[in-house]
Amino acid sequence: MKGYVFHGPGQSAWEEVPDPAVEDATDAIVRVDAVTVCGTDLHILKGDLPEVRPGTVLGHEAVGEVVEAGGDVRTVRPGDRVLVSCISACGRCRWCRTSMYGQCRGGGGWILGHLIDGTQAEYVRVPYADLSVHALPGALDGKDAVLLADIFPTSYEVGVLNGRVRPGDVVVVVGAGPIGLAAIATARLFAPERIVAVDLAAARLDAAHRLGADAVADAGESPEQLIADLTDGLGADVVIEAVGVPESFELCARTVRPGGHVANIGVHGRPATLHLEDLWSRNVTITTGLVDTYSTPLLLRMAAAGRLPTAQLVTHTFPLKQMEEAYDVFARAADTGALKVVLGEPQHDVVAVRPADGEDVGSHA
Repeated sequence: MKGYVFHGPGQSAWEEVPDPAVEDATDAIVRVDAVTVCGTDLHILKGDLPEVRPGTVLGHEAVGEVVEAGGDVRTVRPGDRVLVSCISACGRCRWCRTSMYGQCRGGGGWILGHLIDGTQAEYVRVPYADLSVHALPGALDGKDAVLLADIFPTSYEVGVLNGRVRPGDVVVVVGAGPIGLAAIATARLFAPERIVAVDLAAARLDAAHRLGADAVADAGESPEQLIADLTDGLGADVVIEAVGVPESFELCARTVRPGGHVANIGVHGRPATLHLEDLWSRNVTITTGLVDTYSTPLLLRMAAAGRLPTAQLVTHTFPLKQMEEAYDVFARAADTGALKVVLGEPQHDVVAVRPADGEDVGSHA
Protein backbone atom coordinates (compact mmCIF):
# COMPACT_ATOMS: atom_id res chain seq x y z
CA MET A 1 0.00 0.00 0.00
CA LYS A 2 0.98 3.67 -0.05
CA GLY A 3 1.24 6.20 2.75
CA TYR A 4 2.56 9.69 3.42
CA VAL A 5 5.89 9.19 5.16
CA PHE A 6 7.88 11.64 7.27
CA HIS A 7 11.63 11.32 6.56
CA GLY A 8 12.87 14.19 8.69
CA PRO A 9 12.34 17.97 8.80
CA GLY A 10 11.29 19.19 5.36
CA GLN A 11 11.32 15.68 3.89
CA SER A 12 8.22 13.60 3.18
CA ALA A 13 6.73 11.54 0.37
CA TRP A 14 3.69 9.53 -0.74
CA GLU A 15 5.31 6.13 -1.22
CA GLU A 16 5.08 2.39 -0.78
CA VAL A 17 4.94 1.22 2.85
CA PRO A 18 4.25 -2.18 4.43
CA ASP A 19 0.61 -3.16 4.86
CA PRO A 20 -0.50 -2.89 8.51
CA ALA A 21 -1.41 -6.07 10.36
CA VAL A 22 -3.17 -6.88 13.61
CA GLU A 23 -0.47 -6.86 16.30
CA ASP A 24 -2.65 -7.03 19.41
CA ALA A 25 -6.05 -8.57 20.01
CA THR A 26 -7.52 -5.08 20.56
CA ASP A 27 -6.43 -3.78 17.12
CA ALA A 28 -8.54 -3.06 14.07
CA ILE A 29 -7.35 -2.55 10.50
CA VAL A 30 -9.27 0.19 8.69
CA ARG A 31 -9.30 0.89 4.97
CA VAL A 32 -9.07 4.67 4.69
CA ASP A 33 -11.85 6.31 2.67
CA ALA A 34 -11.37 9.92 3.80
CA VAL A 35 -8.53 11.65 5.60
CA THR A 36 -7.53 15.23 6.31
CA VAL A 37 -4.39 17.23 7.10
CA CYS A 38 -3.92 19.01 10.43
CA GLY A 39 -1.74 21.96 11.34
CA THR A 40 0.06 19.64 13.71
CA ASP A 41 1.19 17.62 10.69
CA LEU A 42 2.86 20.77 9.41
CA HIS A 43 4.58 21.21 12.78
CA ILE A 44 5.95 17.68 12.43
CA LEU A 45 7.28 18.42 8.95
CA LYS A 46 9.02 21.51 10.30
CA GLY A 47 10.76 19.41 12.94
CA ASP A 48 8.87 20.90 15.87
CA LEU A 49 8.04 17.46 17.31
CA PRO A 50 11.35 15.56 17.52
CA GLU A 51 9.70 12.49 19.03
CA VAL A 52 8.23 11.69 15.59
CA ARG A 53 10.69 9.25 14.06
CA PRO A 54 11.70 9.33 10.38
CA GLY A 55 9.78 6.61 8.56
CA THR A 56 6.48 7.32 10.35
CA VAL A 57 3.28 7.53 8.31
CA LEU A 58 1.60 10.81 9.27
CA GLY A 59 -2.04 11.59 10.03
CA HIS A 60 -4.43 11.14 12.95
CA GLU A 61 -7.91 11.69 11.44
CA ALA A 62 -9.79 9.34 9.13
CA VAL A 63 -13.05 7.73 8.08
CA GLY A 64 -13.00 4.24 6.64
CA GLU A 65 -14.18 0.64 6.72
CA VAL A 66 -13.03 -2.00 9.17
CA VAL A 67 -11.42 -4.84 7.20
CA GLU A 68 -10.00 -6.85 10.10
CA ALA A 69 -10.47 -6.88 13.87
CA GLY A 70 -8.51 -8.55 16.64
CA GLY A 71 -10.09 -11.24 18.77
CA ASP A 72 -10.80 -8.92 21.72
CA VAL A 73 -12.57 -6.22 19.69
CA ARG A 74 -16.26 -6.15 20.59
CA THR A 75 -17.80 -2.91 19.31
CA VAL A 76 -17.00 -3.08 15.58
CA ARG A 77 -16.56 -5.84 13.02
CA PRO A 78 -15.31 -6.09 9.43
CA GLY A 79 -17.56 -4.17 7.08
CA ASP A 80 -18.43 -1.46 9.60
CA ARG A 81 -18.00 2.15 8.49
CA VAL A 82 -16.15 4.03 11.22
CA LEU A 83 -14.57 7.28 12.32
CA VAL A 84 -10.96 6.89 13.47
CA SER A 85 -10.40 9.18 16.46
CA CYS A 86 -7.26 11.29 16.80
CA ILE A 87 -6.92 9.86 20.33
CA SER A 88 -6.49 6.18 21.19
CA ALA A 89 -7.60 4.97 24.61
CA CYS A 90 -6.64 1.82 26.47
CA GLY A 91 -9.70 2.17 28.70
CA ARG A 92 -7.94 0.75 31.76
CA CYS A 93 -5.39 3.25 33.06
CA ARG A 94 -6.15 5.87 35.70
CA TRP A 95 -6.72 8.63 33.17
CA CYS A 96 -8.91 6.61 30.80
CA ARG A 97 -11.11 5.57 33.73
CA THR A 98 -11.92 9.27 34.21
CA SER A 99 -12.43 9.89 30.46
CA MET A 100 -9.10 11.75 30.14
CA TYR A 101 -8.18 9.66 27.11
CA GLY A 102 -5.69 12.21 25.81
CA GLN A 103 -3.54 11.48 28.86
CA CYS A 104 -3.72 7.67 28.46
CA ARG A 105 -0.76 5.89 30.05
CA GLY A 106 -1.62 2.44 28.77
CA GLY A 107 -0.17 2.89 25.31
CA GLY A 108 -2.77 5.29 23.96
CA GLY A 109 -3.24 9.07 23.82
CA TRP A 110 -2.15 10.85 20.67
CA ILE A 111 -0.17 8.08 19.03
CA LEU A 112 -1.44 7.85 15.43
CA GLY A 113 0.92 9.72 13.12
CA HIS A 114 2.98 10.64 16.16
CA LEU A 115 4.41 7.59 17.89
CA ILE A 116 3.09 4.95 15.45
CA ASP A 117 2.03 4.95 11.80
CA GLY A 118 -1.01 7.12 11.18
CA THR A 119 -4.00 7.53 8.93
CA GLN A 120 -2.59 9.22 5.81
CA ALA A 121 -2.38 5.92 4.00
CA GLU A 122 -4.57 3.41 2.24
CA TYR A 123 -4.91 1.34 5.43
CA VAL A 124 -4.22 2.04 9.11
CA ARG A 125 -3.85 -0.10 12.22
CA VAL A 126 -5.88 1.37 15.09
CA PRO A 127 -4.95 0.15 18.59
CA TYR A 128 -7.64 -0.20 21.26
CA ALA A 129 -10.34 -0.18 18.63
CA ASP A 130 -13.27 -0.47 21.04
CA LEU A 131 -12.66 3.06 22.35
CA SER A 132 -10.72 4.52 19.42
CA VAL A 133 -13.09 4.06 16.49
CA HIS A 134 -16.75 5.04 16.33
CA ALA A 135 -19.45 3.55 14.12
CA LEU A 136 -20.77 6.17 11.72
CA PRO A 137 -24.45 6.99 11.29
CA GLY A 138 -25.49 5.91 7.82
CA ALA A 139 -26.57 9.38 6.72
CA LEU A 140 -23.27 11.08 7.55
CA ASP A 141 -20.97 11.77 4.61
CA GLY A 142 -17.35 10.71 5.16
CA LYS A 143 -16.00 14.09 4.00
CA ASP A 144 -17.98 15.77 6.76
CA ALA A 145 -17.51 13.07 9.39
CA VAL A 146 -13.70 13.21 9.22
CA LEU A 147 -13.81 16.66 10.83
CA LEU A 148 -15.17 14.98 13.96
CA ALA A 149 -11.93 13.04 14.41
CA ASP A 150 -10.12 16.09 15.82
CA ILE A 151 -11.15 19.69 15.24
CA PHE A 152 -14.74 19.55 16.50
CA PRO A 153 -14.08 17.60 19.71
CA THR A 154 -10.95 19.71 20.30
CA SER A 155 -12.83 22.99 19.94
CA TYR A 156 -15.82 21.78 21.93
CA GLU A 157 -13.94 20.15 24.81
CA VAL A 158 -10.79 22.26 25.15
CA GLY A 159 -12.41 25.54 24.15
CA VAL A 160 -16.13 25.68 24.85
CA LEU A 161 -16.48 23.23 27.75
CA ASN A 162 -13.19 24.09 29.46
CA GLY A 163 -14.11 27.76 29.05
CA ARG A 164 -17.50 27.08 30.65
CA VAL A 165 -19.49 28.98 28.05
CA ARG A 166 -22.97 29.72 29.41
CA PRO A 167 -26.15 31.36 28.10
CA GLY A 168 -25.76 35.12 27.92
CA ASP A 169 -21.95 35.09 27.87
CA VAL A 170 -19.79 37.26 25.66
CA VAL A 171 -17.36 34.87 23.97
CA VAL A 172 -14.24 35.98 22.11
CA VAL A 173 -12.47 33.50 19.83
CA VAL A 174 -8.93 34.55 18.93
CA GLY A 175 -7.98 32.75 15.71
CA ALA A 176 -10.54 31.95 12.99
CA GLY A 177 -8.91 28.94 11.37
CA PRO A 178 -10.79 25.61 11.46
CA ILE A 179 -10.30 25.17 15.21
CA GLY A 180 -11.56 28.66 15.95
CA LEU A 181 -14.46 28.29 13.52
CA ALA A 182 -15.47 25.01 15.13
CA ALA A 183 -15.30 26.77 18.51
CA ILE A 184 -17.65 29.44 17.21
CA ALA A 185 -20.08 26.82 15.90
CA THR A 186 -20.12 24.80 19.12
CA ALA A 187 -20.21 27.85 21.41
CA ARG A 188 -23.46 28.83 19.71
CA LEU A 189 -25.04 25.68 21.15
CA PHE A 190 -24.95 27.39 24.57
CA ALA A 191 -26.81 30.55 23.49
CA PRO A 192 -24.16 33.18 24.30
CA GLU A 193 -25.19 36.81 24.03
CA ARG A 194 -22.45 37.56 21.53
CA ILE A 195 -19.50 35.85 19.84
CA VAL A 196 -16.57 37.95 18.62
CA ALA A 197 -13.96 36.49 16.24
CA VAL A 198 -10.45 37.94 16.04
CA ASP A 199 -8.03 37.19 13.20
CA LEU A 200 -5.61 38.86 10.82
CA ALA A 201 -7.17 37.52 7.59
CA ALA A 202 -10.31 39.06 6.14
CA ALA A 203 -11.28 35.76 4.49
CA ARG A 204 -11.19 33.95 7.82
CA LEU A 205 -13.26 36.69 9.44
CA ASP A 206 -15.82 36.32 6.65
CA ALA A 207 -15.92 32.59 7.40
CA ALA A 208 -16.42 33.38 11.09
CA HIS A 209 -19.45 35.50 10.19
CA ARG A 210 -20.89 32.61 8.18
CA LEU A 211 -20.35 30.21 11.09
CA GLY A 212 -22.16 32.47 13.54
CA ALA A 213 -19.85 35.18 14.89
CA ASP A 214 -21.83 38.30 15.73
CA ALA A 215 -18.84 40.64 15.38
CA VAL A 216 -15.32 40.36 13.99
CA ALA A 217 -12.12 42.24 14.69
CA ASP A 218 -8.84 42.51 12.82
CA ALA A 219 -6.12 41.34 15.19
CA GLY A 220 -3.85 44.10 13.91
CA GLU A 221 -6.31 46.91 14.66
CA SER A 222 -6.81 47.07 18.44
CA PRO A 223 -9.43 44.36 18.98
CA GLU A 224 -9.29 45.20 22.71
CA GLN A 225 -11.17 48.44 22.01
CA LEU A 226 -13.98 46.67 20.13
CA ILE A 227 -14.33 44.11 22.92
CA ALA A 228 -14.36 46.87 25.54
CA ASP A 229 -17.02 48.79 23.58
CA LEU A 230 -19.22 45.68 23.28
CA THR A 231 -18.97 44.85 26.99
CA ASP A 232 -19.20 48.31 28.61
CA GLY A 233 -15.52 48.02 29.43
CA LEU A 234 -15.91 44.77 31.41
CA GLY A 235 -14.22 42.36 28.97
CA ALA A 236 -15.36 38.97 27.73
CA ASP A 237 -16.75 36.19 29.92
CA VAL A 238 -14.85 33.57 27.92
CA VAL A 239 -11.85 34.04 25.63
CA ILE A 240 -10.76 31.06 23.53
CA GLU A 241 -7.17 31.02 22.26
CA ALA A 242 -7.05 29.15 18.94
CA VAL A 243 -3.75 30.27 17.41
CA GLY A 244 -0.82 29.15 19.56
CA VAL A 245 1.53 32.15 19.57
CA PRO A 246 2.51 34.37 22.53
CA GLU A 247 0.79 37.45 21.11
CA SER A 248 -2.59 35.73 20.85
CA PHE A 249 -2.43 34.29 24.37
CA GLU A 250 -1.47 37.64 25.84
CA LEU A 251 -4.36 39.28 23.93
CA CYS A 252 -6.72 36.76 25.54
CA ALA A 253 -5.44 37.61 29.01
CA ARG A 254 -5.94 41.33 28.35
CA THR A 255 -9.52 40.98 27.13
CA VAL A 256 -11.03 38.61 29.71
CA ARG A 257 -13.18 40.14 32.45
CA PRO A 258 -12.73 39.59 36.18
CA GLY A 259 -14.09 36.17 37.03
CA GLY A 260 -13.82 35.10 33.39
CA HIS A 261 -12.18 32.14 31.67
CA VAL A 262 -9.32 31.90 29.18
CA ALA A 263 -9.43 28.54 27.40
CA ASN A 264 -6.22 27.80 25.50
CA ILE A 265 -6.52 25.43 22.53
CA GLY A 266 -3.57 26.53 20.40
CA VAL A 267 -0.36 24.51 20.21
CA HIS A 268 2.39 26.76 21.57
CA GLY A 269 5.98 26.36 20.44
CA ARG A 270 7.32 29.45 22.20
CA PRO A 271 6.97 30.82 25.76
CA ALA A 272 4.17 33.29 26.43
CA THR A 273 4.30 35.81 29.25
CA LEU A 274 1.76 35.33 32.02
CA HIS A 275 1.21 38.78 33.54
CA LEU A 276 0.34 37.74 37.04
CA GLU A 277 1.02 41.29 38.21
CA ASP A 278 -2.25 42.15 36.40
CA LEU A 279 -4.16 38.88 36.78
CA TRP A 280 -3.55 37.79 40.38
CA SER A 281 -6.47 39.77 41.79
CA ARG A 282 -8.99 39.29 38.97
CA ASN A 283 -10.29 35.75 39.69
CA VAL A 284 -9.42 34.62 36.16
CA THR A 285 -9.36 30.92 35.32
CA ILE A 286 -6.90 29.75 32.62
CA THR A 287 -7.26 26.24 31.22
CA THR A 288 -5.14 24.22 28.82
CA GLY A 289 -5.65 20.78 27.39
CA LEU A 290 -5.14 18.06 24.85
CA VAL A 291 -8.43 16.80 23.46
CA ASP A 292 -9.81 13.66 25.11
CA THR A 293 -12.54 12.94 22.49
CA TYR A 294 -15.07 11.86 25.13
CA SER A 295 -17.59 14.08 23.29
CA THR A 296 -17.20 12.35 19.91
CA PRO A 297 -20.34 10.16 20.18
CA LEU A 298 -22.43 13.23 21.03
CA LEU A 299 -20.93 15.25 18.19
CA LEU A 300 -21.55 12.40 15.73
CA ARG A 301 -25.23 12.37 16.66
CA MET A 302 -25.45 16.13 16.28
CA ALA A 303 -23.70 16.07 12.91
CA ALA A 304 -26.03 13.33 11.67
CA ALA A 305 -28.96 15.52 12.73
CA GLY A 306 -27.55 18.47 10.76
CA ARG A 307 -26.69 20.51 13.85
CA LEU A 308 -22.97 21.01 13.10
CA PRO A 309 -21.73 22.94 10.03
CA THR A 310 -18.97 20.49 9.16
CA ALA A 311 -19.26 20.85 5.38
CA GLN A 312 -18.67 24.60 5.55
CA LEU A 313 -15.09 24.05 6.74
CA VAL A 314 -14.02 21.87 3.79
CA THR A 315 -12.56 24.08 1.07
CA HIS A 316 -10.58 21.57 -1.02
CA THR A 317 -10.86 17.87 -1.83
CA PHE A 318 -8.29 15.56 -3.43
CA PRO A 319 -7.82 11.88 -4.22
CA LEU A 320 -5.48 10.09 -1.82
CA LYS A 321 -2.74 9.82 -4.42
CA GLN A 322 -2.45 13.64 -4.47
CA MET A 323 -1.36 13.81 -0.83
CA GLU A 324 1.71 15.89 -1.65
CA GLU A 325 -0.36 18.45 -3.55
CA ALA A 326 -2.91 18.57 -0.72
CA TYR A 327 -0.12 19.30 1.79
CA ASP A 328 1.18 22.08 -0.44
CA VAL A 329 -2.26 23.70 -0.73
CA PHE A 330 -2.83 23.42 3.01
CA ALA A 331 0.62 24.76 3.91
CA ARG A 332 0.10 27.80 1.67
CA ALA A 333 -3.35 28.56 3.06
CA ALA A 334 -2.76 32.31 3.02
CA ASP A 335 -2.48 32.07 -0.78
CA THR A 336 -4.83 29.16 -1.50
CA GLY A 337 -7.63 29.98 0.93
CA ALA A 338 -7.56 26.46 2.37
CA LEU A 339 -9.36 25.72 5.61
CA LYS A 340 -9.63 21.95 5.70
CA VAL A 341 -8.45 19.74 2.85
CA VAL A 342 -10.02 16.28 2.62
CA LEU A 343 -8.57 13.40 0.65
CA GLY A 344 -10.40 10.26 -0.33
CA GLU A 345 -11.55 7.84 -2.98
CA PRO A 346 -13.15 7.60 -5.42
CA GLN A 347 -12.23 11.01 -6.81
CA HIS A 348 -10.41 12.08 -9.92
CA ASP A 349 -9.90 15.81 -9.98
CA VAL A 350 -9.07 18.40 -7.37
CA VAL A 351 -12.20 20.35 -6.51
CA ALA A 352 -12.33 23.64 -4.65
CA VAL A 353 -15.75 23.29 -3.09
CA ARG A 354 -16.09 26.63 -1.31
CA PRO A 355 -14.72 30.18 -1.47
CA ALA A 356 -11.30 30.86 0.01
CA ASP A 357 -11.59 31.06 3.77
CA GLY A 358 -8.02 31.17 5.09
CA GLU A 359 -5.59 28.89 6.85
CA ASP A 360 -5.74 26.71 9.93
CA VAL A 361 -4.15 28.91 12.61
CA GLY A 362 -5.35 26.99 15.62
CA SER A 363 -4.64 23.37 14.92
CA HIS A 364 -4.34 21.00 17.84
CA ALA A 365 -3.15 17.41 18.11
